[in-house]
Amino acid sequence: MTAAFTFPGQGSQAVGMGKALAEAFPAARAVFDEVDSALGEKLTAIIWDGPAETLQLTENAQPALMAVSIATLRVLESEAGFSVGRNAAFVAGHSLGEYSALAAAGSLSVHDTARLLRIRGLAMQKAVPVGVGAMAALLGLDYETAMAVASEAAQGQVCQAANDNGGGQVVVSGDKAAVDRAVEIAKAKGAKRAMLLPVSAPFHCKLMQPAADAMAEALAGVTIKAPASPLVSNVLAAAITDPDEIRRRLIEQVTGTVRWRESVAYMAAHGVTRFFEIGAGKVLSGLVKRIAEGAVGLSVGGPNDIAAAKDALAASA
Repeated sequence: MTAAFTFPGQGSQAVGMGKALAEAFPAARAVFDEVDSALGEKLTAIIWDGPAETLQLTENAQPALMAVSIATLRVLESEAGFSVGRNAAFVAGHSLGEYSALAAAGSLSVHDTARLLRIRGLAMQKAVPVGVGAMAALLGLDYETAMAVASEAAQGQVCQAANDNGGGQVVVSGDKAAVDRAVEIAKAKGAKRAMLLPVSAPFHCKLMQPAADAMAEALAGVTIKAPASPLVSNVLAAAITDPDEIRRRLIEQVTGTVRWRESVAYMAAHGVTRFFEIGAGKVLSGLVKRIAEGAVGLSVGGPNDIAAAKDALAASA
């Protein structure tokens, strides 16, 4: 197999996402209904009608993006013959997208995934008071240099690599003063750009330990099955299938680095040439081109993408 199914993370959300799919395909509509039922509220109304400020809240954006990804996958299954177990050499997701990947591969139920992501979003927001932490994107530095920047900037505080996205894009996270220092140090070391990100909390760093503890408790009560295709874990950048290890790595993921560059490189090294980005946005497809030479990233998020995805899947068989 030469295809991988990937699932986007926070930042890809947009009001109206998934609506055209749900209107055109009952299989998609059923997923949104299931997520609403799991949460006991009409998250779908926020996804489709906004306001954007409410959708962007971490507690809403995380289950919303998962809902769109799984709704899209269900249409691909019913209309284009997609099968995770048959067609995907691997599944992977960026941060919260890892949960979408597990739901896609049958490792987690959609109901449990929606609830877990609501808990995760609330816990991540609650872990650090607003204004105490920050995140910044360092562009044009390799990962090793960005790590050195974070280490130099820490000065007894927390500053660590949160996302290694590839293509010279590394995000650092931690105490605001330390992240501010990292921005200036990165500029001095030749970064093309170094800028604070408009986020409400410092994700994927040690300050998120209270959220990791909350997820350990939440995940302890959830059934996790072996995925239909191996999951390339964010924190390992390698494939795993054991349910106990999946549970453990999901907890580590809250405070650990999203090793996306290495994850894509791992899949490419194992023969993947087509990366289907399933859900909202085109962020991951853009990164594929920068990380894996010769690989193709295809974004599938609306009705018009279904036929093209079917053709691309046939080509990768």
